Amino acid sequence: MNGASHLMDFLDEPFPDVGTYEDFHTIDWLREKSRDTDRHRKITSKSKESIWELIKSLLDAWSGWVVMLLIGLLSGTLAGVIDLAVDWMTDLKEGVCLSAFWYSHEQCCWTSNETTFDDRDKCPQWQKWAELMTGHSEGAGAYVLNYLMYVMWALLFSFLAVSLVRVFAPYACGSGIPEIKTILSGFIIRGYLGKWTLLIKTVTLVLAVSSGLSLGKEGPLVHVACCCGNLFCSLFSKYSKNEGKRREVLSAAAAAGVSVAFGAPIGGVLFSLEEVSYYFPLKTLWRSFFAALVAAFTLRSINPFGNSRLVLFYVEYHTPWYMAELVPFILLGVFGGLWGALFIRANISWCRRRKTTVLGRYPTLEVIVVAGLTALLAFPNPYTRRSTSELISELFNDCGALESSQLCDYINSPNMSRPVDDIPDRPAGPGVRIALLQLALALVFKVVITIFTFGMKIPSGLFIPSMAVGAIAGRIVGIGVEQMAYHHHDWIIIKNWCRPGADCVTPGLYAMVGAAACLGGVTRMTVSLVVIMFELTGGLEYIVPLMAAAVTSKWVADAFGKEGIYESHIQLNGYPYLDVRDEFTHRTLAADVMRPRRSEPPLAVLTQDATAVEDVEALIKETDYNGFPVVVSRQSERLIGFVQRRDLTLAVKTARQKQDGVVSSSVVYFTEDPPQLPADSPQPLKLRRILNLSPFTVTDHTPMETVVDIFRKLGLRQCLVTRSGRLLGIITKKDVLRHMAQMMNQDPESIMFN
Repeated sequence: MNGASHLMDFLDEPFPDVGTYEDFHTIDWLREKSRDTDRHRKITSKSKESIWELIKSLLDAWSGWVVMLLIGLLSGTLAGVIDLAVDWMTDLKEGVCLSAFWYSHEQCCWTSNETTFDDRDKCPQWQKWAELMTGHSEGAGAYVLNYLMYVMWALLFSFLAVSLVRVFAPYACGSGIPEIKTILSGFIIRGYLGKWTLLIKTVTLVLAVSSGLSLGKEGPLVHVACCCGNLFCSLFSKYSKNEGKRREVLSAAAAAGVSVAFGAPIGGVLFSLEEVSYYFPLKTLWRSFFAALVAAFTLRSINPFGNSRLVLFYVEYHTPWYMAELVPFILLGVFGGLWGALFIRANISWCRRRKTTVLGRYPTLEVIVVAGLTALLAFPNPYTRRSTSELISELFNDCGALESSQLCDYINSPNMSRPVDDIPDRPAGPGVRIALLQLALALVFKVVITIFTFGMKIPSGLFIPSMAVGAIAGRIVGIGVEQMAYHHHDWIIIKNWCRPGADCVTPGLYAMVGAAACLGGVTRMTVSLVVIMFELTGGLEYIVPLMAAAVTSKWVADAFGKEGIYESHIQLNGYPYLDVRDEFTHRTLAADVMRPRRSEPPLAVLTQDATAVEDVEALIKETDYNGFPVVVSRQSERLIGFVQRRDLTLAVKTARQKQDGVVSSSVVYFTEDPPQLPADSPQPLKLRRILNLSPFTVTDHTPMETVVDIFRKLGLRQCLVTRSGRLLGIITKKDVLRHMAQMMNQDPESIMFN
């Protein structure tokens, strides 16, 4: 096997666009790395010539940090604007602020001087739609009118979101993470990270979340941050002209996206490393850290939550957890794994049905129907009516003396005189029982509706709905354990850690653990998930319960299938993604996979000095291969190198236009010296500068296990198969993916793209 030491030999002025890639093609990581090394070498040698060149080399070295700074600033600003807009538009479904219509409910009542502590959610400036229209705030008529207005706003927001996506930026739909994973693995999807996609995704994300659909903004914020990264890459030729370097920036941008989505900068870096990145050198780790820091700082400056905190669901528990509680925590992990496996199977089968049936032709109707159903079913239940983030925040909260939530309606002991932050376990009151019933209904509703919502033609994240399912289940379990500890404190298992009258169980902690378990079950994240959860809530001392739940949920979910939701959607869409985590254990050889097969025509090749321009043009016209091996002669089949189709097309076209004497019968040669030709022959065309003189080769007896590993770790597009220097065939990334699918009894033609 031989690597790529010097891929491109530009003897003359290079053509424009040589070395670029077409849409839906895979980049050649080795070539991109080599080109960047050449560029860096040239800059270093020039920097010794003059002060100006030295300054240029310093600017080039700092350009990476400048790009990170810009990504952090823009993604932080956009996240802050999205948070504020979602707050306002979610509240707009229920009412309006009379003193300033652009205020959300909370902001409206902050500014009021007439708000009392007991009725802090009610103030004269904030009026529900029924009160505004009819003057009555109570009664059946007012309830029906508020209900109708809620559904109408939900339908309007969802219709606007799907219409904008369909008309202006079809790539702005979905979560974006499966596609970003594929792009970071080296695939080209032009326009996916474009300016229009950035603008439309930002606007429609606000509309989709505000409509009350069971989706979150966290996944799409990663897409938004990567669009910002792509935008700033175009300002620096170092990144705009090198697809490998561009992907390093996009990895860091993904970290900034999670940083602003959750207020979790370290979790963002780990998420990029664990979940989305394909190639993550140490330099990218530092830059990701810097981008996540700047993004988090920018978001903190905007302060969209109004609590001067970066975190979304800040909690403060006053009770430690006990060893006996690991049992319910692990059971929540099992629930999370089961829910993850169920959700992935159900969602993928629904998305496949959407793709293959008439349903896929009416995306607008589908969104409106789902939004209408969601609003109709959500309004009667106070836990589904509010935004999912508010619901999770309430479920995470501990019941202090100042809490007015129904979940905190416990029966207080008349002689209770403890400090405010250490309230003992108490029997559940009627409010808690009603809340438990409503939460159980909310759980069923969220589980079912999220399956149909994720994957529609609007921006839709999965983090928050998954966390909501887990938080509801966790809170129910937490209250159950709390009541068991109160009523049966004489049981041996409880007696050891909970004495009567003590504050032993924190139901909010169970909600937090359940949220982590369900998110882990769906995405199969572990390390980054635990870090995101404790950054998100500030619950540093609860890392062990979170770790136990995350690991359990991953084990349980993996028992039903190794792929997380993002990998499943990559497979569903047929993206050419070679997952580093997949194991290839079959005993096949390169000769079994290479093309051409015995029944196929021989490999299309070019000779080093005996092919005419018209033959080259005919070969390009008649075939759709991405490149052609170059051999000494058709008889010897000795391999010289490999030339990319796009480079060859551009080179011949440019030579026809600009080089005198090049005609159809001109000989194309790839050698250093021109071939011996008769005196009356037309001028030959030298194309050595576009020839890759060291294409990656393996022998026909190389095990496919090794070939798959090479493709994964080096990011190859293709690999030539030889025997004793003679060319036998070629293996492309698509061939590898087809072979792997075949070995797993899947449809090999499901890999749709080139």
